[in-house]
Amino acid sequence: MEVRVKNLSVSADVVVGRHEDGRELPTLTHTIKTAALKLSTSKHVVHKTILRNFSGVFEPGTITLVLGQPSSGKSSLMKVLSGRFPEEKRVAVEGEITYNGVPHNELGSRLPQFVSYVDQHDVHFPTLTVKETLEFAHAFTGGELLRRGEELLTNGSTEENLEALKTMQTLFQHYPDIVIEQLGMQNCQNTIIGNGMLRGVSGGERKRVTTGEMEFGMKYMSLMDEISTGLDSATAFDIITTQRSIAKTLGKTVVISLLQPSPEIFELFDNVLILNAGEVMYHGPRDQALPYFESLGFRCPPHRDTADFLLDLGTNQQVRYQDDLPAGMSKHPRRPVEFGQAFQRSDIHRDTLARLEEPWKDDLLSNVDEFMKFTPEFQQSFVGNAITVTRRQMMVAMRNKAFIRVRGFMVVVIALLYGSLFYQLEPTNVQVTMGVLFQSLFFLGLGQYAQVPGYCSIRGIFYKQRRASNVRTSAYVLACSASQIPWALGETVAFGSIVYWMCGLVATVGNFLLYELLVFQTLMAFAAWYFFMAAVTPDMHIAKPVSMMSIFTFVAFAGFVIPKNQIPEYFVWIYWIDPIAWCLRAVAVSQYRSSAFDVCEYAGINYCTEYQMNMGEYFLSLYDVPSDESWIWLGVVALFVIYAGFMVLGWATLEYKRYESPEHITLTAENSEPVATDEYVLATTPTSGRKTPAMGAQTNENVALNVRATTKTFEPVVIAFQDLWYSVPDPHNPKESLTLLKGISGYAMPGSITALMGSTGAGKTTLMDVIAGRKTGGTIQGKILLNGYEANDLAIRRCTGYCEQMDIHSDASTIREALIFSAFLRQDSSVPDSQKYDSVEECLELLDLQSVADEIVRGSPTERMKRLTIGVELAADPKVLFLDEPTSGLDARSAKLIMDGVRKVADTGRTIVCTIHQPSTEVFMLFDKLLLLKRGGQTVYFGDLGKRAQTMVDYFEAIPGVTPLREGYNPATWMLECIGAGVSHLNDNPV
Repeated sequence: MEVRVKNLSVSADVVVGRHEDGRELPTLTHTIKTAALKLSTSKHVVHKTILRNFSGVFEPGTITLVLGQPSSGKSSLMKVLSGRFPEEKRVAVEGEITYNGVPHNELGSRLPQFVSYVDQHDVHFPTLTVKETLEFAHAFTGGELLRRGEELLTNGSTEENLEALKTMQTLFQHYPDIVIEQLGMQNCQNTIIGNGMLRGVSGGERKRVTTGEMEFGMKYMSLMDEISTGLDSATAFDIITTQRSIAKTLGKTVVISLLQPSPEIFELFDNVLILNAGEVMYHGPRDQALPYFESLGFRCPPHRDTADFLLDLGTNQQVRYQDDLPAGMSKHPRRPVEFGQAFQRSDIHRDTLARLEEPWKDDLLSNVDEFMKFTPEFQQSFVGNAITVTRRQMMVAMRNKAFIRVRGFMVVVIALLYGSLFYQLEPTNVQVTMGVLFQSLFFLGLGQYAQVPGYCSIRGIFYKQRRASNVRTSAYVLACSASQIPWALGETVAFGSIVYWMCGLVATVGNFLLYELLVFQTLMAFAAWYFFMAAVTPDMHIAKPVSMMSIFTFVAFAGFVIPKNQIPEYFVWIYWIDPIAWCLRAVAVSQYRSSAFDVCEYAGINYCTEYQMNMGEYFLSLYDVPSDESWIWLGVVALFVIYAGFMVLGWATLEYKRYESPEHITLTAENSEPVATDEYVLATTPTSGRKTPAMGAQTNENVALNVRATTKTFEPVVIAFQDLWYSVPDPHNPKESLTLLKGISGYAMPGSITALMGSTGAGKTTLMDVIAGRKTGGTIQGKILLNGYEANDLAIRRCTGYCEQMDIHSDASTIREALIFSAFLRQDSSVPDSQKYDSVEECLELLDLQSVADEIVRGSPTERMKRLTIGVELAADPKVLFLDEPTSGLDARSAKLIMDGVRKVADTGRTIVCTIHQPSTEVFMLFDKLLLLKRGGQTVYFGDLGKRAQTMVDYFEAIPGVTPLREGYNPATWMLECIGAGVSHLNDNPV
């Protein structure tokens, strides 16, 4: 598929508010206030450009690299090209996009069947395994593709066609296994995905699942957004090599954005697209990128990665690369808009414009007539899709065993409590009888509220799969409803069987089954209502209070707390849509109009004589409940209609209103109108109260800091480990064990940073967890020493800090408050408060967080969250700091910023141990020591890196058969290749 883009621009109208408005939590009050601001006639709206005037051609059989700083527009470009960009009134998309000559709007909802998009966020069901996730993705793309294949296999003889069909069916059946092998996930295919609260596969493996999920469906074009996050450089190289091979062999169009591509990965691409602040700085052949920027007066230094050099252009770092001005230029371009203007005047851009005007090739046009016109929006039929999604939802629900056990236990206990408190009720005590029925419905209805967080958490998965045309909205709604039936039925039977008979309600099978039916319908209606609440609200912060408020509204207007005749007329409509009201009314009629109570005389009182109605009618009238028996079956029908209505509302919301846009779209007045100057400027926050001087005249990286004297409050610690072995039970054979670490020895000194590196699955994080005392299962052998003394769990916990790979913080606090809370909670009580406050200020200075210290955590960029994660551990005043992949998910510039902060922490005398993936050459040189592991948990190298890693390089080059390090090659990538890392195991003789 050839994609041509002409003058594509994306812009949005953004409301400008007060500085604090943009970071407030999405509470109900804040949402109402924000909505009022948008409706206000006095609001200040600015026009923000996301992508400006992009023109380009993506040809079949080519692979294109997209580079850009955060907020450069690269994700927006990919979403527009793949048809995933959210359509909103405030967002304008202009320009022409054609796919093999077919305009973007003509393909419409069928576009995802031709173009796949791999999102940069890893959104999966945490309890499904890797293989199950990929098998479901494969099933969603199945039926229609096989049918079309059968129709197309007509060119050969009958025998040849049958043989080809069998081969295609076999390939289709085993395609998930092929994708697993391509991505190198054979060892973890039966491991659950996991998330922040449930341990599963590693971050890099989770990223590969995200990539593999979109490999199904035989798409013509693949758009992949930051697919190398968490992968070691060798594995990333192998995966991108595979994508290049697919592009060249099958004529597929591949576009990939990467954060920190190493030089060898950079060389795999045919073309490069560089974006900055929505401006196109370059789009053309990869081998012409450096000569082009040299023509603008910028030269890449000898030991600088090409991609890092390109990313620094248009930022305040580019001054390092400025060379003599070429003839005809009066000054270097500085701002992204200047680079964009320069590129539009270039010969490369003129060639692109000429290419856009060329006629389409005949084979591309024939592809449209033969394939594209007949491709449906969904590959699976509605029935097949509904069955597949239902099977997945049931599997997910069944694996939440803790919830099932706790909920079942609670239902039985509460039922026994109700039954014992109201044992064998007297039917003439109608207030208590109605109270038991009402309270039972209230408890069971409130119990369904626990589903709200679950519905909210999987909504993002639905959005992703609906945009990819994998899942129909109607099939998803039916599946979510069907998955609730077993639990609602179980709760109804367990709770109803106990309460009904212990409380002495009408003892007939018919009345009991009717009671169970009505309660089951009420539970399903509430499940549907909470499903709708999770769909219609922006996020869980709003869904939970709104859902809780709604249940109390249903309770108040159910006809028990406030009888129907006392409900104000303008609220009586709630009574008629209230599932509790319909169930309570139907059950009450079924009880009091039964043969036992449908009599004139009962317990010595003649109700017909005294009240002109029989006993049952009289007691029903006390709560304004109609006594006609038709209300029983009317209640059954009404509850079904209410349930169906709530599900239809949920379907309509998910289909037509999706919360996929960024939440923080309110600019602050301070930064809404930047001043355009020729000098570099650094933004400051309002709390800093100081202007940062322009640095246009600076030619070096030296910055003067005013650092006050601090008192060292810790004793430096040397951590050593000797002959460490770690094994866990084999999940497939409990009698056997798997050895993950084999005789690892090493040490880390104060004031140094020790890197733990190796191929994916080598045991880096496992080793660090063992040393940090965070492994609670398995068998550990060997010694762990602190300053020469054998360590115990208490000593390790007191002197170490551990930074998780995932950044989990309280959204409501400021950065300073998060550090203060950590310092006061974790430092010893004997430490004076003033010293704790000083340690917080030291953390802010070391990690360069002073200027944003008083900003709310919510909405902070990824690199700031990483620094905060380090700061929270650092505030505990540890002697040893463990960091698990602190640069994962960051571009090269942000990774360097993080590691510069880590270097400052090490320079205070602390001991740093850090796992890391894909370090750039510049980041790799910040480490002092290296512990390198290979698959199987064995040590390959431990020792000093040396100046520019020369000690490590000399060691490996001295080994026979090792290919010497090439000039300009990243040593971190080279050493992984030496030990046979990666997916394809290209090195037949690893060290």
